[in-house]
Amino acid sequence: MGKIIKVSDEIFDKQLEQLPKEVTFCKKCVISNQRPRIRWSLKEDGVCSACDYAYEKDNEIDWDERERQLQKVCDEHRSANGSWDVIVPSSGGKDSGMVAHKLKYKYGMHPLTITWAPFIYTEIGWKNFIALKDKGFDNILVHPDGILHRKLSLLAFDLHGDAWDPFGYGQQYLAYHLSVKYNIPLIFFGENGEIEYGGEDKHKNMVEAPMEDWEEIFYKGSSAQKLVEAGLKRNIFTKEEIASSSFDFYQPPKKEDLQRVGSRGHWMSYYERWTPQWNYYYAVENTGFTANDDRSEGTYQKYGSIDDRLDGFHWWMAYMKFGICRTTYDAAHEIRDGHINRDEAVALVHKYDGEFPQKYWKEFLDYLDITEKEFWYIADKFRSRHIWEPTGAKFAGYSPEAQYKLWKLKYLVDY
Repeated sequence: MGKIIKVSDEIFDKQLEQLPKEVTFCKKCVISNQRPRIRWSLKEDGVCSACDYAYEKDNEIDWDERERQLQKVCDEHRSANGSWDVIVPSSGGKDSGMVAHKLKYKYGMHPLTITWAPFIYTEIGWKNFIALKDKGFDNILVHPDGILHRKLSLLAFDLHGDAWDPFGYGQQYLAYHLSVKYNIPLIFFGENGEIEYGGEDKHKNMVEAPMEDWEEIFYKGSSAQKLVEAGLKRNIFTKEEIASSSFDFYQPPKKEDLQRVGSRGHWMSYYERWTPQWNYYYAVENTGFTANDDRSEGTYQKYGSIDDRLDGFHWWMAYMKFGICRTTYDAAHEIRDGHINRDEAVALVHKYDGEFPQKYWKEFLDYLDITEKEFWYIADKFRSRHIWEPTGAKFAGYSPEAQYKLWKLKYLVDY
């Protein structure tokens, strides 16, 4: 076996090729046109597609009719003998917990909750996972092969600029694998993130996105198979490793198996008006969900994406690529939900967006088995030069504090 190459100058993230070189911000929320696949409104100048959709949610969609559709779906799939009749991918978080609980206790379904384990559980994440299970839910928890998962994550960080992607592959495809295995055609996910946060809107009146679109909208135009091929060339994988059935979880089941079972995913956000803060209140009251004591790094809120210690780096790398991070997404949604105004959102973005996820940085480095120098090489490789500019400061080491002095954003949302 030749030399293992962990870090390269290659980039597989196709989203970066499509970014506009001139940065503009939505005049209603705080999102910019650097958000991949975002559209600008055809109805109102300077307004993003997510704000357009928020207007539709409040003024045009007949939610009573959508609920009747949901009731019909449940009636068509509900088992008469109490056997599992719907699969709900669930971390125990506020959103998936709400979905599972409503399907069981409001619509009389018999959910099988399934969980693709986080990279490294947080204490609060594990607590919430157990709390939901203890509210009367069966669960299958799948931990992927630790060696393969780390290697895929290293490759994803270097080639996609996001170590999170192997988690994303498994989280999405596991539901369909278990749908086939247990002959349960109905699958329920949470929200259509593309229309809720700004992105591809061609599926906004559909219950799911066709699987053939996933690579483009969920996985940066790449796939697990492309990571495997790169890993073989760089001696990170052996041929024996990739022959393992463990790789099946990172890819969709065979099309003929999906067709035989009739597997189909549904977004709950298609049927109910999706409001993250309402989901939080519902989960606290009904699923035993507990928020963090402290806000998550990079944002002001305490209740979203809190189950994985490495999750902060998924958001932070978006800051390198697009100049917008977690606070932007959270605050923009809260504007659309009528919870804060734009001036309040801008202040939050200025205060928290792009904050480095320092708390678990050493664990992130250890998980990928990379050095601080290799981390910053990869981060800078994905730093979009049309939105960042050097400050002229002298290099003073690889600490986040020293590295943050070398660059500054050219554009920042303003009041």
